[in-house]
Amino acid sequence: MSQTDNYEAAASGASKDVASFADDGKGMLGKIQHALHVNPALVPLIVLISAIIVFGLVLGSKFFSPFALTLILQQVQIVGVLAAAQSLIILTAGIDLSVGAIAVLCSVIMGQFAFRYGIPPVFSVICGLAIGTAIGAINGFLVSRVKLPPFIVTLGMWQIVLAANYLYSANETIRSQDIEAEAAFLQFLGSKVTLGGATFTLGVILMIILVLALAYALRSTAWGRHVYAVGDDPEAAELAGVNVTRTLMSVYMLVGFICGLAGWVMIGRYGSVSPSATTGVIGNIQAITAVVIGGISLFGGRGSILGAFFGALIVGVFELGLRMAGADPQWTFLLIGTLIIAAVAVDQWIRKVSA
Repeated sequence: MSQTDNYEAAASGASKDVASFADDGKGMLGKIQHALHVNPALVPLIVLISAIIVFGLVLGSKFFSPFALTLILQQVQIVGVLAAAQSLIILTAGIDLSVGAIAVLCSVIMGQFAFRYGIPPVFSVICGLAIGTAIGAINGFLVSRVKLPPFIVTLGMWQIVLAANYLYSANETIRSQDIEAEAAFLQFLGSKVTLGGATFTLGVILMIILVLALAYALRSTAWGRHVYAVGDDPEAAELAGVNVTRTLMSVYMLVGFICGLAGWVMIGRYGSVSPSATTGVIGNIQAITAVVIGGISLFGGRGSILGAFFGALIVGVFELGLRMAGADPQWTFLLIGTLIIAAVAVDQWIRKVSA
C-alpha cells in the first residue's frame, strides 16, 4: 500500500471517529430533537394522542364512543380545510389573514348565484370556486410581483372581501329549508355516510382527502420541494433554478380555491348561507392556531400539513372534552393559548438542529 493510500485510509478512519463522537455527543435529548426536526408532525400527534387518552380516562366510554369521536371531525371540518390552505402560505414564510373571509364570500356567491340569478347549483358551486381562485391570484400577484408583504396584502384583502360580502348579499341569509327545496346540491357536503358504526359527512371526507393529497404533493413532487425551498430561502431557491414568482402564484391561487371548498363545506355544515358567519372574522385565527399547534414553522420552509390537521383535531378534542366534563369554556382558550406558546417554543428549539 502506498503512502497516499495510507493517508486516505487514516483520514477516512478519523472522519468516522469524529462522526461517531458527534453522534454520541448528541445524547438522548439531541436525538429526540433531531427526530422531531425530521418528523415535524410528531409533536402534535403525540399531543393529540395524549389528549384523547386523558379525556378518555376522565370521561370514560362516552368520550370514546363513535359519536363523540366523529363529532370532533364534524366540528373541525371547516377549520381543517382552512388550516390546509393556511399551511401552504405559512410554508412559504407568509401568512394569510383573508382565508376565512374568502370562504364566506365563496359560500355567498354560491347561494346568490343559485337563487338570485337562477344558475344551476352545480355551476354556482363552480363559480364560487373560480372566484375564490381569482381572489387568491390577486393576493399572489401583489405578493410575488409587486413584492408587498403578505401580512399587509391579506389584511387589506380581508377587509375588502368582508365589505364586498355584505354589500353584494345585502346581508341576506338564505335559509336551510329553501336551499334544501330548490338547490340541494349546495348542501351536498353535508350528506352523511355511515362507516363501521361511525357517521361522517362528505365534508369530513373531503377534508381528509384534501390533507392527504396536499401532504403527498408537498412531499413527493417537484412543486412541493419548490414550496419548501421558497419558504426556507427565496434567494437561494432562485439561484437553484426555482421560479419563485410562479411558485408563489400557484400557492396563492390554490389557497383561494381551497377557501372556495371551505365555503362549500360551510353550506353543508350549517345548511344555510349567511354573510355574517363568524368564520369570516375568526376563521383565519382558527386556521393559524391549528397550523402553529401543528408544528409548522412561522418562519417558513419547515413543517407538515399533517401536523396542521392534527393541530385542528387537538383544538376539537379540547373543546369537546372540556364541554363534556362541564368545565368553564374559558379553560379551552387558556389551554389553547398555552399550546400556541409551547408550540412556538418547541419550534425554536427544534430549529437549532438546522442552525
